[in-house]
Amino acid sequence: MTFTIAVSGKGGTGKTAITALLVKALGKRVDGPMLVVDADPNSNLNEALGIDAKRTIGDIRERFLKNKESLPPEQPKDEYLNYLIQSSIIEGEDFDMMIMGRPEGPGCYCYLNNILRKIIDSTSQHYPLVLIDTEAGLEHFSRRTTKDLDLLLVVTDPTVRGAMTAKRIKELCKELHIKVGRIFLIINRMSPQLEGRIDGIAKTSGIELGGIVPEDSLIQQFDIKGDSLLNLPENSPALKAIDDLVERVLLRLIAA
Repeated sequence: MTFTIAVSGKGGTGKTAITALLVKALGKRVDGPMLVVDADPNSNLNEALGIDAKRTIGDIRERFLKNKESLPPEQPKDEYLNYLIQSSIIEGEDFDMMIMGRPEGPGCYCYLNNILRKIIDSTSQHYPLVLIDTEAGLEHFSRRTTKDLDLLLVVTDPTVRGAMTAKRIKELCKELHIKVGRIFLIINRMSPQLEGRIDGIAKTSGIELGGIVPEDSLIQQFDIKGDSLLNLPENSPALKAIDDLVERVLLRLIAA
């Protein structure tokens, strides 16, 4: 049985960094490799994980549309597309990675996208855990590209705007009838001076508080150098907070 986690939130809140830390924390605790999906067209989760992205699903989609008429008649198009997608998966020790990449170009993609979703859903079922770094904001929810979820983690910074975006994400899930088992708020980049705002941010969002991730200069240093966040030392304050979230909440939900 596959357990699916998505990470969402307003752009600039550190959503991708939180996802990278979850990859590190979950990778050493989950039995078997998990599937990490970078669903943000502005793909940079692979950079945060120190992975070279040679080909994305977006690249495959464009290549398929360009070459589909030249395929031999005996070659089923869905099988060829499935082969391309499987060959694009980046295999690692604790996780495999699928990068969605660029958005659609001009033309009709409805038929192709339906096939893509079926293949990706089928691929996901071979993993015990799927972790999705979603597109920032609300557009992917309105396009209904996010599948039903066991757990949605909504990341905000300690601002009213971030909390309001988190609230709208929760409301939109309900409006679009997206099934979400549980939803938690993650307040990121919390400084000691702003700790008095925690209750107000959680109340504004209307989402149960799952965890608080402190400001971490180590993450800034790694980002500046382009180093993989998987190499963060165990004394990283942000990593410690995510480890606590995984131990306290996530592993219990995954095992249920």
